Amino acid sequence: MESRLAETGIELRCSFRDPNGFVFRDGSRILRCVFPHAAENLRKFLSSDLAQGWAANGELCSTTVLSGSEELPQEVAQQAEDGAVVVEHRPIPFPNYPYEWPPEMLRAAAEMSVRLASEALHGGFVLKDATPYNVMFDGARPVFLDVLSFESRDSLDAIWPPYAQFVRTFVYPLIASRECGVEIGELLLTHRDGLKPERMARLLGWKRWMPRFFAPVALPALFSKNRSSLHATAQRKAQDAREAEFILDSRFRKALRMLPEIPANGAASAYMQNQCTYSPSQWSDKDKAIAEILDRFEPRNVLDIGCNSGHFSLLAARHGAHVVAIDREPAAIGALFKSALKDALPVLPLVVDIARPSAACGWENSECLSFLDRARDRFDCVLMLALAHHLIADERVPLNFIFELAYTLTRRLLVIEYVDPSDAQFVTVARGRDALYAGLHATVFENAASVRFRIVASRAVTPTRTIYTLERKRT
Repeated sequence: MESRLAETGIELRCSFRDPNGFVFRDGSRILRCVFPHAAENLRKFLSSDLAQGWAANGELCSTTVLSGSEELPQEVAQQAEDGAVVVEHRPIPFPNYPYEWPPEMLRAAAEMSVRLASEALHGGFVLKDATPYNVMFDGARPVFLDVLSFESRDSLDAIWPPYAQFVRTFVYPLIASRECGVEIGELLLTHRDGLKPERMARLLGWKRWMPRFFAPVALPALFSKNRSSLHATAQRKAQDAREAEFILDSRFRKALRMLPEIPANGAASAYMQNQCTYSPSQWSDKDKAIAEILDRFEPRNVLDIGCNSGHFSLLAARHGAHVVAIDREPAAIGALFKSALKDALPVLPLVVDIARPSAACGWENSECLSFLDRARDRFDCVLMLALAHHLIADERVPLNFIFELAYTLTRRLLVIEYVDPSDAQFVTVARGRDALYAGLHATVFENAASVRFRIVASRAVTPTRTIYTLERKRT
């Protein structure tokens, strides 16, 4: 059925590995075809108090069973097998993937997965998959996506099937991040199924023999040499349901204990440290300038590029916007995630370097969309504050390229900060190549902007820095 539908133009490749069904896109709609053998279990799960409670509080993606073929895309209705069920999911506002998360977000997704598994146990279901690719974030809140991951369980089953998968995809990347300095994106982008124990052991080196790593890393690495699977456990039945629940609850607690703590760092103050070029009054002027722009134009969807620890992302959210905030520094994004979560603000922080944004990946580069494909024409305001000079000096990106990119991302406004080459921070990032930027000045900046944007306002916040409000020209 998949190959026949693929010929129609309906996009199927966002999911195809699940033996119980697949996800496809029809325009902006996200739908899932569930094969006949799994349809009854799905209906039972979706009608349960468990699933309905999770959906009501936003932990499980909202799912509607389509009642008849008239609600389906014609191509799907014609090809659907007898007894198949098609459901529609509420789309995540801005799709995101585990390789774009800082450690704090990966841990939050892990904790939610274990909690849902524990609650499912007591509700008569089992979570059979535990991978971060089954989770996306809606703002700072994780949402579990795969409704087919929950199945009715035998009350005497005493194992958690995805325990090894949980260790590979959640525990090991977090350990590697904390102990080895490896970024989450470096691991989960290229290792969809996580790290094997022998790879984790090599990354840890002698640390694998430390007590806290011996059981989760050293022993499985030794067993893997004998072709034994990670944490392989013989299928067994408990003597009664109470014993089975006790064993599984113990396994869930063990899974959580293996998650390393995310150490506190100075990332939250990183942005403030960058204010060394601003006096207190100048910083106040910049803050007021952005607040006035937000008050005047009331953008509903904002992209903050190079957000650092998110001062202006949070400001935009407090002015009523839904914000996607990106920066290449995981520590800064982790700090922003904690701030947004604490204050319940609609900010989605992602580790994305706009000079090297996340590419499309997966089978035929169709499973995970590139960051730019997700972001184009998505926002009514883009913030580029204290960013352009880094792109110009660090990345050698021509000024007109920066405005062209911004033009594809915003539907209306671009708020961008001009930093003159004489600015102390520009001199620092130029690293002695000042002659390359001798021709850059405010007039050149404005002329480049005017190709795609109309200058609405400008406000100098220091002698070498100016905030421009630009409106996208209509083609």
